[in-house]
Amino acid sequence: MRAASGTVTPPRAHGEQGRSDLWEDLKRQFVTDVEPVPLGSWQVELLRPRNSDDLISEADFVRDDRLPYWADLWPSARVLAEYVLGSPAAGPVGSARLLELGCGLGLVTTAAMRAGYDVLATDYYEDALRFTRANAGRAIGREPATRLVDWRSFPDDLGQFDRVIAADVLYEHAYAPLISRALAQVLTPDGAAVIADPGRVAAPAFLAGLEQDGLFVAASEVRPFDSGPIHQQISLYTISRLGRLPSGGVASGG
Repeated sequence: MRAASGTVTPPRAHGEQGRSDLWEDLKRQFVTDVEPVPLGSWQVELLRPRNSDDLISEADFVRDDRLPYWADLWPSARVLAEYVLGSPAAGPVGSARLLELGCGLGLVTTAAMRAGYDVLATDYYEDALRFTRANAGRAIGREPATRLVDWRSFPDDLGQFDRVIAADVLYEHAYAPLISRALAQVLTPDGAAVIADPGRVAAPAFLAGLEQDGLFVAASEVRPFDSGPIHQQISLYTISRLGRLPSGGVASGG
């Protein structure tokens, strides 16, 4: 898997016309749908590719096993977005830094921005970052900072974050130690991460290996997801260096 850890695209505030530019560019480049996603009393209009299978590149898969999982809206992302939105940042808006690992279409990043966090959204696909900026820009009126990041060559210049969030990132055995090390690297001493997982193959190894990176599960809960034929139990793991919940923010619950 090649390294993909470029520079940060800074956040940008813009008006209605500016919001529509990237949105319209993506609609021209991809066959898209707009999916209304309710988050409590708030509804996000999420632009997404109509069929993620159309984005599969044989060359990318042969080179580094890449598949466009980012282009689907997974149940774990819906559950984590609701959780984050119900756990607003402590302190003034923008004073708490939050990192999303694997932002996909940007639903969870959008919820975190609405909840008052200063967000850096990361993904391994440049197109995922573009959809995240477009969706957050339309919903919030400003874009998050974004950065292309490869977990196998995790950058050492991201800084530290009060909160780290990730939805459904433990779908390969190799990702268990990579995610654990990333959390250990970027969490502030009293920070917390929330990982949403539907029971993926690497989850047991991830949880078992946290302690060797100086991390502990401070809390966990299971939330059901039911939508048409899809029925999942989504585990939310709150992880910290201290083995306890911080005083405020995402990890304090919904």
